[in-house]
Amino acid sequence: KISLGSIQEQRERWDRKRSRTARELLQSERRYCQQLELVNTVCTFCGCFGLGFDQFCPHLHYYDTYVDNIYNASKVLRIHLKKNKAFRRFKKLQEARPEFNNHKLEDLLQRPIQQIILSLSVLTLTFVFFVGAMTSICAVSQRIYNNIQCHENHLQLCRVQKLLKGGKKVLAKGRWYIREGWLNVVPRKGADAKPEMFFLFSDMLLQAKCRGLLHLTNGYKFAGQHAYPLQDCIVEKVFGHTRSQGGLLSLTFPKAKLLLMSSNQEDLNDWYQSLSSAIRYLPPFR
Repeated sequence: KISLGSIQEQRERWDRKRSRTARELLQSERRYCQQLELVNTVCTFCGCFGLGFDQFCPHLHYYDTYVDNIYNASKVLRIHLKKNKAFRRFKKLQEARPEFNNHKLEDLLQRPIQQIILSLSVLTLTFVFFVGAMTSICAVSQRIYNNIQCHENHLQLCRVQKLLKGGKKVLAKGRWYIREGWLNVVPRKGADAKPEMFFLFSDMLLQAKCRGLLHLTNGYKFAGQHAYPLQDCIVEKVFGHTRSQGGLLSLTFPKAKLLLMSSNQEDLNDWYQSLSSAIRYLPPFR
Protein backbone atom coordinates (compact mmCIF):
# COMPACT_ATOMS: atom_id res chain seq x y z
CA LYS A 1 0.00 0.00 0.00
CA ILE A 2 1.07 3.53 -0.75
CA SER A 3 0.02 6.06 1.84
CA LEU A 4 -1.24 9.52 1.03
CA GLY A 5 1.65 10.96 3.04
CA SER A 6 4.29 9.28 0.87
CA ILE A 7 2.57 10.49 -2.32
CA GLN A 8 2.53 14.04 -0.99
CA GLU A 9 6.20 13.83 -0.07
CA GLN A 10 7.05 12.59 -3.57
CA ARG A 11 5.14 15.49 -5.14
CA GLU A 12 6.98 17.96 -2.91
CA ARG A 13 10.33 16.48 -3.95
CA TRP A 14 9.38 16.82 -7.62
CA ASP A 15 8.32 20.43 -7.05
CA ARG A 16 11.65 21.22 -5.41
CA LYS A 17 13.54 19.63 -8.31
CA ARG A 18 11.51 21.63 -10.87
CA SER A 19 12.16 24.86 -8.97
CA ARG A 20 15.88 24.14 -8.68
CA THR A 21 16.13 23.28 -12.37
CA ALA A 22 14.29 26.47 -13.32
CA ARG A 23 16.61 28.61 -11.18
CA GLU A 24 19.72 26.98 -12.64
CA LEU A 25 18.41 27.49 -16.18
CA LEU A 26 17.66 31.15 -15.47
CA GLN A 27 21.09 31.73 -13.90
CA SER A 28 22.90 30.03 -16.77
CA GLU A 29 20.96 32.20 -19.24
CA ARG A 30 22.00 35.33 -17.35
CA ARG A 31 25.66 34.22 -17.35
CA TYR A 32 25.42 33.50 -21.06
CA CYS A 33 24.12 37.01 -21.78
CA GLN A 34 26.85 38.56 -19.63
CA GLN A 35 29.52 36.58 -21.47
CA LEU A 36 28.15 37.64 -24.85
CA GLU A 37 28.27 41.25 -23.72
CA LEU A 38 31.83 40.73 -22.47
CA VAL A 39 32.93 39.23 -25.79
CA ASN A 40 31.37 42.13 -27.67
CA THR A 41 33.03 44.74 -25.43
CA VAL A 42 36.44 43.11 -25.17
CA CYS A 43 36.75 42.15 -28.82
CA THR A 44 35.86 45.65 -29.98
CA PHE A 45 38.47 47.17 -27.68
CA CYS A 46 41.06 44.46 -28.20
CA GLY A 47 40.76 44.66 -31.98
CA CYS A 48 41.90 48.25 -31.92
CA PHE A 49 44.49 47.51 -29.26
CA GLY A 50 45.84 44.53 -31.14
CA LEU A 51 46.04 46.48 -34.41
CA GLY A 52 48.08 49.15 -32.62
CA PHE A 53 50.44 46.55 -31.18
CA ASP A 54 50.86 44.87 -34.56
CA GLN A 55 51.83 48.22 -36.09
CA PHE A 56 54.27 48.86 -33.25
CA CYS A 57 55.97 45.43 -33.33
CA PRO A 58 58.17 46.08 -36.43
CA HIS A 59 59.96 48.78 -34.42
CA LEU A 60 60.78 46.56 -31.46
CA HIS A 61 64.24 45.81 -32.87
CA TYR A 62 65.34 49.20 -31.53
CA TYR A 63 64.88 47.75 -28.05
CA ASP A 64 67.39 45.01 -28.91
CA THR A 65 70.14 47.59 -29.37
CA TYR A 66 69.15 49.36 -26.17
CA VAL A 67 69.02 46.15 -24.15
CA ASP A 68 72.40 44.97 -25.43
CA ASN A 69 74.02 48.28 -24.47
CA ILE A 70 72.27 49.09 -21.17
CA TYR A 71 74.95 47.64 -18.86
CA ASN A 72 77.77 49.30 -20.79
CA ALA A 73 75.88 52.61 -20.69
CA SER A 74 75.33 52.27 -16.93
CA LYS A 75 79.03 51.52 -16.46
CA VAL A 76 80.07 54.59 -18.46
CA LEU A 77 77.67 56.72 -16.41
CA ARG A 78 79.19 55.44 -13.13
CA ILE A 79 82.71 56.18 -14.39
CA HIS A 80 81.84 59.75 -15.36
CA LEU A 81 80.04 60.36 -12.07
CA LYS A 82 83.09 59.15 -10.18
CA LYS A 83 85.72 61.07 -12.16
CA ASN A 84 83.94 64.21 -13.41
CA LYS A 85 82.85 66.69 -10.75
CA ALA A 86 81.27 69.04 -13.30
CA PHE A 87 79.17 66.20 -14.72
CA ARG A 88 78.00 65.23 -11.22
CA ARG A 89 76.87 68.83 -10.64
CA PHE A 90 75.15 68.98 -14.03
CA LYS A 91 73.32 65.68 -13.39
CA LYS A 92 72.16 66.84 -9.97
CA LEU A 93 70.82 70.13 -11.38
CA GLN A 94 68.90 68.36 -14.15
CA GLU A 95 67.40 65.82 -11.74
CA ALA A 96 66.12 68.73 -9.63
CA ARG A 97 63.79 69.76 -12.48
CA PRO A 98 60.10 69.19 -11.65
CA GLU A 99 59.60 67.08 -14.78
CA PHE A 100 62.03 64.51 -13.38
CA ASN A 101 59.51 63.92 -10.56
CA ASN A 102 62.29 63.02 -8.08
CA HIS A 103 63.67 60.29 -10.36
CA LYS A 104 67.37 59.68 -10.89
CA LEU A 105 68.95 59.37 -14.31
CA GLU A 106 69.89 55.76 -13.45
CA ASP A 107 66.20 54.98 -12.88
CA LEU A 108 65.13 56.51 -16.17
CA LEU A 109 67.70 54.47 -18.10
CA GLN A 110 65.90 51.32 -16.92
CA ARG A 111 62.44 52.51 -17.96
CA PRO A 112 62.46 51.10 -21.54
CA ILE A 113 63.35 47.65 -20.20
CA GLN A 114 60.70 47.88 -17.49
CA GLN A 115 58.14 48.93 -20.08
CA ILE A 116 58.83 45.90 -22.25
CA ILE A 117 58.43 43.59 -19.25
CA LEU A 118 55.17 45.35 -18.31
CA SER A 119 53.89 45.01 -21.88
CA LEU A 120 54.61 41.29 -21.79
CA SER A 121 52.70 40.94 -18.52
CA VAL A 122 49.68 42.80 -19.89
CA LEU A 123 49.62 40.78 -23.08
CA THR A 124 50.05 37.51 -21.23
CA LEU A 125 47.23 38.22 -18.80
CA THR A 126 44.77 39.93 -21.11
CA PHE A 127 45.49 39.69 -24.81
CA VAL A 128 46.89 36.22 -25.28
CA PHE A 129 45.30 35.87 -28.72
CA PHE A 130 47.54 38.54 -30.28
CA VAL A 131 50.04 36.02 -31.58
CA GLY A 132 52.16 38.46 -33.55
CA ALA A 133 52.47 40.97 -30.72
CA MET A 134 53.11 38.23 -28.16
CA THR A 135 55.86 36.70 -30.27
CA SER A 136 57.64 40.02 -30.76
CA ILE A 137 57.35 41.10 -27.12
CA CYS A 138 58.48 37.68 -25.89
CA ALA A 139 61.55 37.81 -28.13
CA VAL A 140 62.66 41.15 -26.67
CA SER A 141 61.81 40.03 -23.13
CA GLN A 142 63.87 36.88 -23.59
CA ARG A 143 66.74 39.04 -24.80
CA ILE A 144 66.41 41.18 -21.67
CA TYR A 145 66.39 38.05 -19.49
CA ASN A 146 69.46 36.64 -21.25
CA ASN A 147 71.33 39.93 -20.86
CA ILE A 148 70.47 40.04 -17.15
CA GLN A 149 71.74 36.49 -16.69
CA CYS A 150 74.96 37.23 -18.60
CA HIS A 151 75.53 40.39 -16.58
CA GLU A 152 74.96 38.64 -13.24
CA ASN A 153 77.25 35.80 -14.32
CA HIS A 154 79.94 38.32 -15.30
CA LEU A 155 79.67 39.95 -11.87
CA GLN A 156 80.11 36.54 -10.21
CA LEU A 157 83.17 35.76 -12.31
CA CYS A 158 84.68 39.16 -11.49
CA ARG A 159 83.98 38.60 -7.78
CA VAL A 160 85.73 35.22 -7.79
CA GLN A 161 88.63 36.63 -9.81
CA LYS A 162 89.15 39.31 -7.16
CA LEU A 163 89.23 36.65 -4.44
CA LEU A 164 92.07 34.81 -6.17
CA LYS A 165 95.72 35.72 -6.02
CA GLY A 166 98.02 34.17 -8.56
CA GLY A 167 97.85 33.14 -12.16
CA LYS A 168 94.54 31.26 -12.23
CA LYS A 169 92.27 33.00 -14.70
CA VAL A 170 88.54 32.81 -14.09
CA LEU A 171 87.21 35.30 -16.62
CA ALA A 172 86.70 33.46 -19.88
CA LYS A 173 84.21 33.68 -22.73
CA GLY A 174 81.36 31.21 -22.41
CA ARG A 175 82.16 30.27 -18.81
CA TRP A 176 79.34 30.24 -16.26
CA TYR A 177 79.60 30.38 -12.50
CA ILE A 178 77.65 27.62 -10.73
CA ARG A 179 78.58 27.47 -7.04
CA GLU A 180 81.34 27.54 -4.43
CA GLY A 181 82.01 26.13 -0.98
CA TRP A 182 84.33 24.37 1.44
CA LEU A 183 85.09 20.67 1.03
CA ASN A 184 87.62 18.49 2.82
CA VAL A 185 90.27 17.02 0.56
CA VAL A 186 91.11 13.45 1.58
CA PRO A 187 94.80 12.72 0.91
CA ARG A 188 95.92 9.40 -0.54
CA LYS A 189 98.33 8.43 2.25
CA GLY A 190 96.08 8.53 5.29
CA ALA A 191 96.85 12.05 6.49
CA ASP A 192 94.14 14.27 7.93
CA ALA A 193 91.62 15.73 5.51
CA LYS A 194 92.11 19.47 4.98
CA PRO A 195 89.34 21.97 4.14
CA GLU A 196 89.83 23.88 0.92
CA MET A 197 87.65 26.16 -1.17
CA PHE A 198 86.22 24.91 -4.45
CA PHE A 199 84.69 27.01 -7.20
CA LEU A 200 82.53 25.19 -9.74
CA PHE A 201 82.10 26.61 -13.21
CA SER A 202 80.43 25.26 -16.31
CA ASP A 203 83.70 23.90 -17.68
CA MET A 204 86.03 23.42 -14.70
CA LEU A 205 86.40 22.87 -10.96
CA LEU A 206 88.87 25.23 -9.31
CA GLN A 207 90.60 24.21 -6.08
CA ALA A 208 91.89 27.12 -4.00
CA LYS A 209 93.84 27.41 -0.76
CA CYS A 210 92.93 30.00 1.85
CA ARG A 211 95.53 32.71 2.34
CA GLY A 212 94.12 34.01 5.64
CA LEU A 213 91.62 36.64 6.70
CA LEU A 214 92.90 39.96 5.39
CA HIS A 215 90.15 42.35 6.36
CA LEU A 216 86.70 42.15 7.93
CA THR A 217 85.05 43.74 4.90
CA ASN A 218 87.10 41.90 2.28
CA GLY A 219 86.83 38.43 3.81
CA TYR A 220 89.08 35.58 2.75
CA LYS A 221 91.58 35.65 -0.10
CA PHE A 222 92.55 32.50 -1.94
CA ALA A 223 95.41 31.16 -3.99
CA GLY A 224 94.26 29.11 -6.94
CA GLN A 225 95.98 25.70 -6.80
CA HIS A 226 94.46 23.41 -9.40
CA ALA A 227 91.98 23.86 -12.24
CA TYR A 228 90.35 20.55 -13.17
CA PRO A 229 88.57 20.48 -16.56
CA LEU A 230 85.16 18.83 -16.38
CA GLN A 231 85.52 17.27 -19.82
CA ASP A 232 85.66 13.47 -19.36
CA CYS A 233 85.27 13.86 -15.58
CA ILE A 234 83.49 11.07 -13.67
CA VAL A 235 81.80 11.92 -10.36
CA GLU A 236 80.61 9.23 -7.95
CA LYS A 237 79.30 9.03 -4.41
CA VAL A 238 81.38 6.83 -2.11
CA PHE A 239 79.33 5.12 0.59
CA GLY A 240 80.36 3.46 3.83
CA HIS A 241 83.50 5.49 4.52
CA THR A 242 82.10 8.01 7.00
CA ARG A 243 80.52 7.07 10.32
CA SER A 244 79.04 10.51 10.87
CA GLN A 245 76.62 12.36 8.63
CA GLY A 246 77.83 13.39 5.21
CA GLY A 247 79.92 11.37 2.84
CA LEU A 248 82.53 11.31 0.11
CA LEU A 249 82.66 12.28 -3.53
CA SER A 250 85.09 10.66 -5.91
CA LEU A 251 86.09 12.78 -8.92
CA THR A 252 88.15 11.13 -11.63
CA PHE A 253 89.76 13.42 -14.20
CA PRO A 254 91.91 12.36 -17.19
CA LYS A 255 95.10 13.31 -15.30
CA ALA A 256 94.06 13.44 -11.64
CA LYS A 257 91.72 12.07 -9.00
CA LEU A 258 90.06 13.82 -6.05
CA LEU A 259 88.36 12.44 -2.97
CA LEU A 260 86.25 15.13 -1.32
CA MET A 261 84.44 14.85 2.00
CA SER A 262 81.67 16.82 3.69
CA SER A 263 79.98 16.26 7.05
CA ASN A 264 76.81 17.87 5.71
CA GLN A 265 74.73 15.37 3.74
CA GLU A 266 72.57 18.01 2.08
CA ASP A 267 75.61 20.03 0.99
CA LEU A 268 77.28 16.90 -0.37
CA ASN A 269 74.16 16.01 -2.36
CA ASP A 270 74.03 19.54 -3.77
CA TRP A 271 77.64 19.28 -4.88
CA TYR A 272 76.97 15.92 -6.50
CA GLN A 273 73.95 17.26 -8.39
CA SER A 274 75.79 20.42 -9.48
CA LEU A 275 78.83 18.51 -10.71
CA SER A 276 76.73 15.90 -12.50
CA SER A 277 74.63 18.56 -14.23
CA ALA A 278 77.70 20.57 -15.30
CA ILE A 279 79.33 17.46 -16.77
CA ARG A 280 76.11 16.32 -18.44
CA TYR A 281 75.56 19.63 -20.25
CA LEU A 282 79.12 20.12 -21.46
CA PRO A 283 79.36 20.53 -25.25
CA PRO A 284 80.60 17.33 -26.94
CA PHE A 285 83.72 19.06 -28.26
CA ARG A 286 85.58 21.91 -26.64
